[in-house]
Amino acid sequence: MCGRFVMSRASSDLVALFDVDVTGDTLPEPSWNIAPTAPVSLLVDAAPRGDDAGGPPVRRLAAARWGLVPSWADDPRVGAKAFNARIETAAEKPTFRDAVVSRRAVIPASGYYEWADEPDGSKAPMYVTLPEGELMLFAALYEWWRDPARPASDPARWVLSTTVLTRDSSGPLAEIHPRMPVLVGAELMEDWLDPETEGDADLLEGVSGESLQHAERCSFRRVAEVGVPQ
Repeated sequence: MCGRFVMSRASSDLVALFDVDVTGDTLPEPSWNIAPTAPVSLLVDAAPRGDDAGGPPVRRLAAARWGLVPSWADDPRVGAKAFNARIETAAEKPTFRDAVVSRRAVIPASGYYEWADEPDGSKAPMYVTLPEGELMLFAALYEWWRDPARPASDPARWVLSTTVLTRDSSGPLAEIHPRMPVLVGAELMEDWLDPETEGDADLLEGVSGESLQHAERCSFRRVAEVGVPQ
């Protein structure tokens, strides 16, 4: 599961690191406590249009609402409960299955929080990271939702939203929670983002399996307060 995470780097760093071609007008500021429904940085490879049609994908960095709102939803508030999606069933669930096919993304993160059970029944916040400040890349899905209450001329009528895929925990992460975010590495990132690659069960299984090697490299430490890693 992933219900709080950290992005401590500026958007300009992400643009350079991931060779971004196009950026959104308003990108999220660094934050040590990103919660569901907050804006997050989303990396997407989109098929080029117009004169560039047929060319290589265009990499975009945009702000998306964390909590996926399917295109057919009547109320965007349904996204508040869809900030995570189980990778084992995402291709079957009406909320996520269309996005699996062609709207896949990654969410960069410096680390994330998980709450571990204590012997006295309380829960302790743990901060999970990769070694040496390496960024995590959460496997994600995204959707566009059109607000029918706004006129067609209003750019704000379109809402971009996203969800983080999760799987059974592995390695050291299994000590603190039974679920973990699916972590994407360079080996599969291009295929995962490729808009020409049709998402199916095999693709989901491949990225989920690759996530295990990244989980083995993760470590965690207890923090006194979420939002203030020590």
